[in-house]
Amino acid sequence: MYNSGVVGKVFDIRERSFKFGIRIVKLVMSLPKNSAGFALGSQIVRSGTSVGANIEEGQNSGTRKEFVHSLTISLKEARETEYWLKIIVESGLIKSERLTGLIEENIEIIKILTTIVKNAKLKIE
Repeated sequence: MYNSGVVGKVFDIRERSFKFGIRIVKLVMSLPKNSAGFALGSQIVRSGTSVGANIEEGQNSGTRKEFVHSLTISLKEARETEYWLKIIVESGLIKSERLTGLIEENIEIIKILTTIVKNAKLKIE
């Protein structure tokens, strides 16, 4: 198992991304039961739960390069999730006040993943 050299952050991000995925699933269950709610729900549940799934996949990497690849995908999924959260808020499907904590956690996950990926890439070169 490869990590960025910051063991605490790797384990922290695993737990945080898991809890984030659960929050995303609960968000999707609260979306309106109409075509917009179903479409956006499908997109955000895929990207939001994929963040943690790719982190877990990275933990079983055989090489640092595989680890970086998996966590880079996780970072991309987190950024896509940020996009869908913005669409949900701006379209008025859910009030922004209800999603503030989830949006803030998504931003924190992006920051942590960015740091882990950057540090791990430095160790490849």
